[in-house]
Amino acid sequence: MGANGTTEQVSSPKFLVFGRTGWIGGMLSTMLEDMGYEYKYAAARLEDRGAVMAELEEYKPTHVLNAAGVTGRPNVDWCESHKVETLRTNVIGTLNCADCCLLKGVHYTLFATGCIYEYDVEHPLGSGRGFVEDDKPNFTGSYYSRTKAQVEEMLREYSNALVLRLRMPISDEVMHPRNFIKKIVGYERVVNIPNSMTILPEMVPMAIKLAARGKTGVYNFTNPGTISHNEYASHSPPLPLSNGGMFLRMMYPRPSASHDADGST
Repeated sequence: MGANGTTEQVSSPKFLVFGRTGWIGGMLSTMLEDMGYEYKYAAARLEDRGAVMAELEEYKPTHVLNAAGVTGRPNVDWCESHKVETLRTNVIGTLNCADCCLLKGVHYTLFATGCIYEYDVEHPLGSGRGFVEDDKPNFTGSYYSRTKAQVEEMLREYSNALVLRLRMPISDEVMHPRNFIKKIVGYERVVNIPNSMTILPEMVPMAIKLAARGKTGVYNFTNPGTISHNEYASHSPPLPLSNGGMFLRMMYPRPSASHDADGST
């Protein structure tokens, strides 16, 4: 897509990571270490402009990875009764961090969400016609999703920002409470609608590589194709998986860049 691009690359990327206590934020340390990158976790809260600027000035990163955000506990319904808290982090904080990075010449990557679309007349279920990055978000069924769609639209104005839309993330940490595998096997009933998914062990290292290369813009960041909850459950072995990584590779052999999102860009 035309709005996506590349900022100037640096020879030795240095990463500042927001979201240490989160699922994706937590796994970033291992992946950055394995890839040989220098990094540290941020102590500042996203919405605290003074603290964010001070940390950027002290550590002098070339790249920021933002995996922080409010998703709600036990689920996104929490956001419906905590709208100010959700707005403060998902919109104000996310934009504040991006703006501070822009002022300091730092590349900014946001681990965002693809939960901003639902099938409609132009993208009917089963048609294979996926949503592309420039399609206007059409899902307003949750406050969480509305905040994520709003901030994504604003971030399009930032020349230093890379926005990666993840969808129904899965990893080989099968017992992690945020893992879709753990969630789905615990439900008595599931909605049988195909969705795109993001296999984190494959896609998160790609996110680091994209950031290091200075890529910018908005991308559907999922593995190819779709799978319904019923299809997944019919293939899923009982928990715990002794070889979760092998199971994921069997089900999702190829990485790519969502519901049905068109990741061809």
